[in-house]
Amino acid sequence: METNLDSVRLSGPINPGYRPSPRGPVLGRIGSLDVRLAANRKEVDAAQALRYQVFVEEMGATLPADAMRARRDFDAVDSYCDHLLVLDTARDGDPEDQIVGTYRLLTQSSAECHSGFYSQSEFDVGALVARNPDKRFLELGRSCVLPEYRTRRTIELLWQGNWAYCLANGIDVMFGCASFPGDRPYAHALALSFIHQVAAADADWSVRAVAGRGLDMDMMPSEAIQARAALAMMPPLVKGYLRVGAMTSTEAVVDPAFRTTDILVILPVKRIAERYVNHYGADAGRFAA
Repeated sequence: METNLDSVRLSGPINPGYRPSPRGPVLGRIGSLDVRLAANRKEVDAAQALRYQVFVEEMGATLPADAMRARRDFDAVDSYCDHLLVLDTARDGDPEDQIVGTYRLLTQSSAECHSGFYSQSEFDVGALVARNPDKRFLELGRSCVLPEYRTRRTIELLWQGNWAYCLANGIDVMFGCASFPGDRPYAHALALSFIHQVAAADADWSVRAVAGRGLDMDMMPSEAIQARAALAMMPPLVKGYLRVGAMTSTEAVVDPAFRTTDILVILPVKRIAERYVNHYGADAGRFAA
């Protein structure tokens, strides 16, 4: 179905040539939940409203004044990304009323044609990309889910969508910021030190924070680190990245606007644990609609 994109609204700045992908096939389905890309500006607007609800109303982020007035989390990067959506088709209303989860997907080619990656404001991802000229990178960001949908099914569908998108676009490496709540990094000393110990990226994949913003994650001696306690202190998204085989930066960065402590996660596709590839299918067919 062709959509008149000029007749619907997308909050915030938008490139004149911006065209979200037309509503394509459902990338995955579990029960009444579907995962697919946003098809029009109304759906992107709804995803931004969901992000506002989670990041501002729930987590206390402070956005620019125009975003706060619009009650939407938006920025210029939105205009050249794809927006992955989880929809509960059992909910009443139009598709934009059914959105319960979202992820923002930014390919290297799109970033290079526009203003770059979002995470470059915190980490030197340009150096990482430059060291791997034969690889295609995908930035994952703005992951959020409504509280009542923070279940295994929803998370599985978000990963199903990411995996299907990677295969369709020939992606070699996924990366992006993963956040700990709060702007006091030492409150997360145990978890950050454990991550540094078990998942720090090697020289080929190492990433430094932007000059003057980084804080060494190696905060505690190894003998003081208890793995079970460290894992219990991690946000589910961070634990999920580690389980699938991701590496991380060795520095954390405080994001004062979102009131978070961020690390950079790097996940080469070839490093994804075999059990997860088998779970979703090498062709992303496990949860295909």
